[in-house]
Amino acid sequence: MSEQFDVLIVGGGHGGTAAAMALRQYGFDGSVGIVNAESTLPYQRPPLSKSFLAGEVGLDRILIRPESFWAENRITLIQGTRVDAVQPAAKVAITDTGESIGYGQLIWAAGSSPRWLDPARDRKLSGVHVVRDVSDTQRLRTDVLNGSRAVIVGGGYVGLEVAAVLRKLGKPVTVLEAADRVLARVSAEPISQFYEAQHREHGVEIQVGRQVADLEARNGHVNAVHLATGEELPCDVVVIGIGAMPTTAPLIAAGAAAGNGLLVDALCRTSLPGIFAIGDSVAAPNRYAGGATVRLESLQNAADQGVIVARHIAGQPQGDPPVPTFWSDQYDLKLKTVGLNTGYDEVVVRGTPASKSFSVVYLRDGRVTAIDAVNAMKDFAQGKALVRSGADIAPALLADPSRPISDLLAQIAR
Repeated sequence: MSEQFDVLIVGGGHGGTAAAMALRQYGFDGSVGIVNAESTLPYQRPPLSKSFLAGEVGLDRILIRPESFWAENRITLIQGTRVDAVQPAAKVAITDTGESIGYGQLIWAAGSSPRWLDPARDRKLSGVHVVRDVSDTQRLRTDVLNGSRAVIVGGGYVGLEVAAVLRKLGKPVTVLEAADRVLARVSAEPISQFYEAQHREHGVEIQVGRQVADLEARNGHVNAVHLATGEELPCDVVVIGIGAMPTTAPLIAAGAAAGNGLLVDALCRTSLPGIFAIGDSVAAPNRYAGGATVRLESLQNAADQGVIVARHIAGQPQGDPPVPTFWSDQYDLKLKTVGLNTGYDEVVVRGTPASKSFSVVYLRDGRVTAIDAVNAMKDFAQGKALVRSGADIAPALLADPSRPISDLLAQIAR
C-alpha cells in the first residue's frame, strides 16, 4: 500500500476541494488526501466556457487556491492519478497505475463526464470538442482561432456560453438544439425567448428542433454536420454540449446503490460503509425539489455537499439545507438562479425583458420555488428567502418590479 489517509477524497474539483478545506476549517486534524485525475492544480471550472476560452484569464487566475495553500493546510494532492476501483471491506482505493491507497473514510467527488454524439467516432475526429477541463478548452481555443465557422450542438448553458465567446472572437456560429427552444431543460419559455433573441442579435444562428444525424470529415478533421432533415452545415469546429453522465463505475462495481447517479442520504452517505459521495455524480434528496431525489450539475451544489460531509466527519452540527443556486454569463448578461423549478405550474415575469434586467419567478401550488434573475441581482439575493420559505405571494405583487422583494418579505413577516 503506497499511502494511507484518514480521509481520502477522489476528485479535485469544487466539491472535493470544498470538502478538504471545510475539514480543516471545522477542526479535523487527521490526514487528508485528494486524488485528482488531472495534472493541473485544482481550478474553477465555470471560466472554461467563458473568460478562459476567450483568453481573458490564464490558468493562474482560475486556481481555487495557490499551490502553497495545500501544503500549508496539510492536504496532500495526488495529481494525474485516477481511481479505477474501490474495495470497501479493505478500505482501499486502487489507482490506474495499480497502486493501493488506504483510507479511513472516503469522499467520492469524481463529478461527471461529457456526453458525445457518438463517442467511438467523435473522439477520433480533430475539430470536435467538449468543454469539461482545461485541456479541452485549450484545444478548442486553438481550433477556433485557426478555423472559421463553428457549429454548437446543444442549446444549454455551456453551448450558449461558448457561442457568446466565439461571437466575441468574430467567428460565425450556429447553435443546434433538439428541443423546441434553448434552455428548455432548465428554464421557462420567457427566459428561452429572451436568450434566443439576444444571441440572434449578436449574430448567432439558432436552429431549434434539430437532430444531428452524422459528422462529415476530411483527412480526419470535421468539415460538416449532417442533420436528420438531410441538410448539411459546413464547419471547421464542432462543440458538443448535450449534458454529462455521472462518474460512478468504480463505486457501482463495489456494490453502491445507484439510479441517475449514486444514491445518497441527506448527509451524502452512500450504501457502502465509510463512503460518501458528492457533486455531479450524486442523486440526493432535496427539500427544494419537494423531497424528491435529484442529481444537480452545479458547482455550488458540489461545494455545499462537500461542506455537509466535512461537518459530519468533523463532528459539527449541520445547518439548514442550502438553497440551490446556478449562474451563467453570456455577453453582458448575468443570469443567476435560486431554487429549483421542478414541477412548476405558473411563472411570473417581473420587469421587462426588453430592458435586459428582469426576473422570472416560478410557482408550484401558489408558492415560490425558484427565481431566474437576469441582471437583477437584488431579486436573486432577496429571493433566496422567498424560496427558502416557500412564500405564498400574489402573482400581481411578484410581477411589480417597483415593489422590492424585501418589501414582500416584510409583508409576510407581519
